[in-house]
Amino acid sequence: MYRKSLFKNIWRTTSPFCSGQNRYSFIKALKYASFLIAAVSTFSVSYRQINVQTPKKIQESAKRSALVYKNKNIPINQRIEDLLRRMTIEEKILQMTQWTYGKNANANNIEASKKAVRPEIGSLIYRSVNPVYRNEIMRKAMEQSRLGIPILMGFDVIHGFRTIYPIPLAQACSWNPNLVAKAAAVAAKESKLSGVDWTFSPMIDVARDPRWGRVAEGYGEDPYTNAVFGVASVKGYQGKNLSDTFSIAACLKHYIGYSLSEGGRDYHYADVSAQTLWDTFMPPYEAGVKAGAATLMSAFNDISGVPASANHFTLTDILKQRWKHDGFVVSDWGSIENLIPQGFAKDRKDAALKSFTAGVEMDMVDNIYADNLPLLLKEHRISMKQVDDAVRRILRLKFKLGLFDKPYVEELPEKDRYYQPESMAIARKLAEESMVLLKNDGQTLPIAHNIKQIALIGPMVKDSINIMGSWEGQGMPSSVETIFDGFKKEFQGKTTLNFAKGCDFDGDDESGFNEASIAAKKSDIIVLCLGEMEKWSGENATRSTLALPVIQQHLFSILKQSGKPIILIISNGRPIELGSLNRLSGAILEIWQPGIAGGSAVAGIISGRLNPSGKLAITFPLTTGQIPTYYNMRQSARPKLGGYQDISSEPNYWFGHGLSYTTFSYSKITLSDSIISKNKNLIARVEITNTGLRDGKETAMWFISDPVASVTRPVKELKFFEKKNLKAGEKQTFQFEIDPIRDLSFPDANGVRHLESGEFYIMLNEQKVKFELVD
Repeated sequence: MYRKSLFKNIWRTTSPFCSGQNRYSFIKALKYASFLIAAVSTFSVSYRQINVQTPKKIQESAKRSALVYKNKNIPINQRIEDLLRRMTIEEKILQMTQWTYGKNANANNIEASKKAVRPEIGSLIYRSVNPVYRNEIMRKAMEQSRLGIPILMGFDVIHGFRTIYPIPLAQACSWNPNLVAKAAAVAAKESKLSGVDWTFSPMIDVARDPRWGRVAEGYGEDPYTNAVFGVASVKGYQGKNLSDTFSIAACLKHYIGYSLSEGGRDYHYADVSAQTLWDTFMPPYEAGVKAGAATLMSAFNDISGVPASANHFTLTDILKQRWKHDGFVVSDWGSIENLIPQGFAKDRKDAALKSFTAGVEMDMVDNIYADNLPLLLKEHRISMKQVDDAVRRILRLKFKLGLFDKPYVEELPEKDRYYQPESMAIARKLAEESMVLLKNDGQTLPIAHNIKQIALIGPMVKDSINIMGSWEGQGMPSSVETIFDGFKKEFQGKTTLNFAKGCDFDGDDESGFNEASIAAKKSDIIVLCLGEMEKWSGENATRSTLALPVIQQHLFSILKQSGKPIILIISNGRPIELGSLNRLSGAILEIWQPGIAGGSAVAGIISGRLNPSGKLAITFPLTTGQIPTYYNMRQSARPKLGGYQDISSEPNYWFGHGLSYTTFSYSKITLSDSIISKNKNLIARVEITNTGLRDGKETAMWFISDPVASVTRPVKELKFFEKKNLKAGEKQTFQFEIDPIRDLSFPDANGVRHLESGEFYIMLNEQKVKFELVD
């Protein structure tokens, strides 16, 4: 309006003096000058730029430069604030909403209806492997929405995208966090090239009830172990910088206490004391946050009366205020609406209010935020400041990932994305190192060179689906190297393989027993491959018993009648109750669910080409009735009493158990001092020698015991581990530097750490050495 009136005044003023072409030229010049003045005053365009641009280009350039959030040279925080000022309420709330795209692979999460993708949506669970589709969706967001905000594409990449690695529980048994980080980096690269920017992983729920199916998804029963491998995964997924070409955002889940669901029943109540919360469950999450994990996922469980997805104390007081996490929290699938059946919210609107104000920024699939936050704003029950803070956190991740500046991914063919040589090498290595030799009586393994025929029996021998495990991402059974495939390669031209399936994983069909018996009788040794189906572990996969189905146990009994030695191979997603199978087997190899490259690893260990080095990250109970049993239980009031009357109180195999084909001797532990102050570190050393004839890897596990404290401590706690390869006859020094504040302190019920003077013990491989901490 100002410029229009200005021209009218100029016209009236100049018209008596100018006429015809002169007046036209003069006015044209004035118009041109006015554009320049406006550009200079509004957008600070330099004089030199003005002289080389037309008025139309100046307008376009000025408009572009005004969109601060699109300028990659401006700091992210400024870009976020500029974008927030431009967004409508609807656009903000849509950023807090996640929908789905593609076929749902999880039977526990079924959408009521399919939604057309809105270009303004904040996030999609992207289930396709096609980068072309992803770019089409992203182009819709960038070009058809008012502000061009990219969509964050998420997916459950738990142990690989297409190149499937061993399940996380198995990965922990490798005690090789560097290898796990490399596997996560491969998963990130494959994910990114397929259109995924964000994984809902790692799961770092400390799990001590193996009836709970999701024990397969985490790193076992120990807080420190979960912390170390959780951090390794975060670093693998996110790389050095989230904006790197093949980096994706990690998500720590399930925050928090989910694994304490009563009876191992998924989605149930979890009675978590404040002390247990801080002592057991918080350490992995705090470590993950400090490592830079971009996001967290709230859990399904009810934490001592306040559900995890509406728990202000954990989501805001701790995560945002105490730990200063600047990322965001996404709900688990429908966990906001689940507040209604949990008895915490009366309806969807109440659920939206309680979850949002507690600190959940993004709503996964139930559309509760989109349906209810606008009305809650209108009623002044939530504030625009709260909404802006939530959206700010979501936008921050999108900027860090570089999605605003590089929203599209390269559209490579599948052969250039998956199963690359380096990826497969990592898969094989991780499978090899994660397998645990539980038993090896009389050196049953490795098998003797004079073995001419092997009976290869069981439902797992030729299986290519269940061996991948739950949450197999975009894994393809056709890419799996089965146990049978591995044995064929390993023993070709050396040994005859007599295969018989024997039975299925479950059921009562024993028609295959006779074929299995025949194969066993004409063989020198039996390799029996039993285990779990992949759907028996993972989400909503609680089992009342850890024992294998009766038909598998019966097959074992039938084969035992042959009188031939039995090597038992078990593939599973949780500890197994072995019962008589443990007593009657000559050797037992726990292979877990090793992914697509497990066949050669199994065969290589059986033949002796590979030396097993895995150690358990979770205890194997003697029976299901022993649950819970784990290595770092609290001290008993009557240590020699209180056990079971009908069975031993000792489990089958403790946390940390694992055999090798070589032997290792440990020297006496030496300490840099026997008395230290609270601000002085203590160095413990031990020399480990490979005293056998084979090269092998050994993991030194350093435990601390605090026998007397104002808050009782576990009998021992893992504080450090280190894995090294030792050649036959080689000696190496293993070292643990004890930081008193980090390694000897403990939290109280408020999360405040205490360091108390007194006697401590360092424990390693049955050694126990005392030292003292003084004020």
